[in-house]
Amino acid sequence: MERSEFDKVRASVREQCGNRVEIRLDRGRNKVDIQKGVIKNAYPAVFTVQVDGRSDDLPKQLLSFSYQDIITREIRMRLC
Repeated sequence: MERSEFDKVRASVREQCGNRVEIRLDRGRNKVDIQKGVIKNAYPAVFTVQVDGRSDDLPKQLLSFSYQDIITREIRMRLC
């Protein structure tokens, strides 16, 4: 992995802070979890996403991901 690729991903995520995204998490063995939320913060090594609760009685969750997760395609994000 080149450092410039990491910097490009980090800059892209920082630009999208506050925007709604759909996240596809690869859980292995053909298991994919799809969640929608808002990118809250972008830190030097990780970024956080506040995902919507699955139902009205479940609270929102704050998940953190590394930029490496995007590069290795462990997660895929797209704007909603």
